[in-house]
Amino acid sequence: MSGDDGGLGEEWRLIREEAHPGPLNMAFDEVAAETAADGGPRTLRVYRWDPSTLSLGYHQDPATVDWDYCEREGIAVTRRPTGGGAIYHDVFGDVSYSVVAPAAELPGDLMESYALLCEPLFSAFERMGVEATYAESERPAVYEPACYLRDLHPAHDVLAADGRKISGNAQYRQRDSVIQHGSVTYASEADRHLGAFADPPDATAFHDRVTSVREQAGIDREEAVTALESALAEWAGAEQGGWTDEERERARERARRKYASDAWTRERTDPTA
Repeated sequence: MSGDDGGLGEEWRLIREEAHPGPLNMAFDEVAAETAADGGPRTLRVYRWDPSTLSLGYHQDPATVDWDYCEREGIAVTRRPTGGGAIYHDVFGDVSYSVVAPAAELPGDLMESYALLCEPLFSAFERMGVEATYAESERPAVYEPACYLRDLHPAHDVLAADGRKISGNAQYRQRDSVIQHGSVTYASEADRHLGAFADPPDATAFHDRVTSVREQAGIDREEAVTALESALAEWAGAEQGGWTDEERERARERARRKYASDAWTRERTDPTA
């Protein structure tokens, strides 16, 4: 089930980087899962968050957010279906991706599934000129509310050669499909990242734990995006594709009713359930 044979043997589409508001990005992942579960193509997508967005982990207390700062700085807030702490997705500094496939086609063991679905991520870092590896062991949290400052886990946290985090990844299931989405830090925006939280540590703690592609390799953002897109496509043998009109309509409606709602973001209540 690896990409060694030039593809995973099923129909995959690559949706090249698109910019969407945070609620729509999360809705597209759900819609892609439904498409895969219904026998449609498996989806690889690269995307950015426009406007810049703080995505809360599923269990996160909204009191950890500095809502006034986010409103003043034009930072949107939504909640992810995955756990962990909040992530600040800068419209320029963040590069995000998702891999969506039927659960039956992936390893049942979580560690094996992460290992498989992160293969193209490590290939992308190699193309970017970034030496990257999993965290070798768990490390204690610096600041629990922020995903990039939480305890490091060998299954899904990716570090640069200097031991600082450069990518975080998470999985969840929708409609018998697995969604893995991840965040790659292209450029670190420590002040805005920390400012979105109610009681953050100082920037020194952030710089000691987090690095970026630009810091590690000095390439421009377009090169980083191209490296990730090409690595994903080659791993799965994917053709460039896009959303159908029906998928776009469903995603817009899901974003409006669920991910953009205060019920979901502030109270963790799914109004579509």
